[in-house]
Amino acid sequence: MPFHPDIAVRLPLLAGIPSLEAGLSEPLMRAQMEAFDAYPDAPPPPAAATRMVSVPGPHGPVPLRIYTPVEPNKEADSPHALVWMHGGAFQFGDLDTKEADWTARQLVQRASATIVSVDYRLAVNGVQYPVPLDDVVAAIRWVQANMLELGITSVSAGGASAGANLAAAAALRLRDEDGWVPDQLVLVYPMMHAEPPHPSESLRRALTELPDAMRLTPQMIRSATENYVGSSSGVPIPGYAMPANAELAGLGPTLVLNAEYDELRASGEAFSALLAARGVDVKQVTVPGMLHGFLNLPATMAPVDNALERIAARLRPKSS
Repeated sequence: MPFHPDIAVRLPLLAGIPSLEAGLSEPLMRAQMEAFDAYPDAPPPPAAATRMVSVPGPHGPVPLRIYTPVEPNKEADSPHALVWMHGGAFQFGDLDTKEADWTARQLVQRASATIVSVDYRLAVNGVQYPVPLDDVVAAIRWVQANMLELGITSVSAGGASAGANLAAAAALRLRDEDGWVPDQLVLVYPMMHAEPPHPSESLRRALTELPDAMRLTPQMIRSATENYVGSSSGVPIPGYAMPANAELAGLGPTLVLNAEYDELRASGEAFSALLAARGVDVKQVTVPGMLHGFLNLPATMAPVDNALERIAARLRPKSS
């Protein structure tokens, strides 16, 4: 389908920006990008009770923000927890990124579940794989070890873009090292390959409509991968760094949400096929009219609302 109307009407703001790299680096173009991304009339996210904890990790404490309903209701609240990782090419983002904070608040309201947002170390200033992944594994282990205190009986993991990579990779590590896996995975516009697979015909057609300022080029994705795992030429990238390279059998039921207009849709589609081939229960959905990063957009947009509902449905009590 065409771009969502709320996106289409803003596309002229990107005029003259030759690439996403230029849009992020040139001050005037960056102002255009910020105007494109701004939704000043968007309603505030739902209220949630929050608290910060710091859990031990191999590289030092890992900050977590725990979201729960403002008014707990033992009869209505979900026993499920979702450990959530924001995206940002392993280099950007924090707990206040809309993709982190807005998503958590929306899911608390919709599912009455516990959301644990992880402030993992970013791949900057010499930090590389496996440090961010170690932080995520430590966070999920802490949640699993403190289920009684948290009032939960189920632990799932999920994330967006690079955060989806970290969620899946952590599940693989937990499977291999601890002998258990998160009950479910939620992977939103995931980055699972060092280079995107060849796009399907429908994706190829969609990408011809994508403005240059919104293109995640193969070089950009390679650069993000090299920054994360190092640039040793000819050395195979381990499956814990890029889960498409891993043995995937034994992972829990998985929801994959891809954006229609997104180079990484090819990665999400190919990864879903790999999961299915290894016997994993996987549901793949293409979110229509959306660009990469749509969880940063207001939930008043129907495709964003529907995507959040799909995630929330997996976290609600079975009786609901």
